Amino acid sequence: MRVRFAPSPTGQMHIGNARTAIYNWLLARGPERATFVLRVEDTDPERSSEANVAFLLDALAWLGLDWDEGPIRQTDNTARHQAALATLLVDGRAYRSRAGAAEVAAYRATHGAERGFRGEDDGEGAVRLRVPDTGATTFTDVIRGEIATPNVSMDDPVIARADGSVLYNFAVAVDDIDAQITHVLRGEDHISNTPRQLLVMEALGATPPVYAHLPLIRDESGKKLSKRHGAASVQQLRDLGYLPEAVVNYLSLLGAGFAADEEFFTPQELAQRFRLAAVSKSPAVFDERKLRHLNGQHLRALPVEELTRRLQAFTGADVDLGPAVAICREKIQTLADFWPLAGFLYDGPADDPAAAAKWLGSEEQIATLRAARDRLAQVPTWDVASLEAALSDLLDELGLKPGQLYQPIRVALAGRTVSPGIFETLAVLGPEASLARIDRSLTTRG
Repeated sequence: MRVRFAPSPTGQMHIGNARTAIYNWLLARGPERATFVLRVEDTDPERSSEANVAFLLDALAWLGLDWDEGPIRQTDNTARHQAALATLLVDGRAYRSRAGAAEVAAYRATHGAERGFRGEDDGEGAVRLRVPDTGATTFTDVIRGEIATPNVSMDDPVIARADGSVLYNFAVAVDDIDAQITHVLRGEDHISNTPRQLLVMEALGATPPVYAHLPLIRDESGKKLSKRHGAASVQQLRDLGYLPEAVVNYLSLLGAGFAADEEFFTPQELAQRFRLAAVSKSPAVFDERKLRHLNGQHLRALPVEELTRRLQAFTGADVDLGPAVAICREKIQTLADFWPLAGFLYDGPADDPAAAAKWLGSEEQIATLRAARDRLAQVPTWDVASLEAALSDLLDELGLKPGQLYQPIRVALAGRTVSPGIFETLAVLGPEASLARIDRSLTTRG
């Protein structure tokens, strides 16, 4: 078995393309073991820049998707495309035609709108492939079943321009033949291309591959994902703090036919479970809330040391984040959630007047904070257990609800009402910094 991922490098990798790459990788790395070929379809010079190729390779590397052959550039196969084109012209399976849009429209006006265009051999102009007038071009899609296109309804397709440069469907068919691709997994937006590619293969005497056209990915409202969507590309997901293994996990589940109660898998486990025949033909829905939830599971499955390493790289922080990571990992779902939660440990308390007014705005609250400060100053061993015991005793003595004691302390330490656990926060800050922050609040608000 030989599969291929063959994107056009037109910018950042869209989520739909990422899932296509993932499905090909899963099939290649699963029990059936296939050769995974990476081909860059770079025949559009205006869009296929080196920067866009770099975006593509960067996205694949970040996702952890390796390949066995490639990257092969479609432009490197120009000589082979020209040789195949010449063969079809010599065999009479293709012809040169000067017919343009006006001639095609006139032909349909005469023969009917449902009749495909048939041209004359003018000896010059663009190259068109001859399509039979009878029968149908048929293939069995693994996901969708048999798909038949009546030949009479298809135009003789242009396969090369007048200057000899070949068009997409011709180049793809020739490249798939040469690479001996046995299975083509791609988006359903390519279904209309398949009959044209099959006609090219038939004209060249080649055996076509097995096709599987994946359902498109929609947003929660049922619309096609676009660049306006908050997370429409792999690079955007990375910038938002998602883990590559979580992205691979989530995108693999979109339409793969896995049990609804199964969701957390490593890439290797996914490869062992993935079955092409189980893929649904219904559109898949990209729900970023579910991705966040799954990302949180992957994040918490990482050892603290590894999560710290990733957060150091993501934030660019030049301080040791390890102690903060240990107390924050249960409260964050993405890497981007970390600094808003824990940054005060390094940058100092935030400036949140509303939080200060709510929890440090009365004489009773200031008195509570002063009592907490005095009790904390007496803690002999500055660790979580000792800090919790001391403040719990004070809570009972003052007859307060937990929030009435802990929130004034939290606002004094963090400057806001949200932070990691109050005992853990105190332990990470240490006695000197903790008491200094409380003293600053007492001086400011007292």
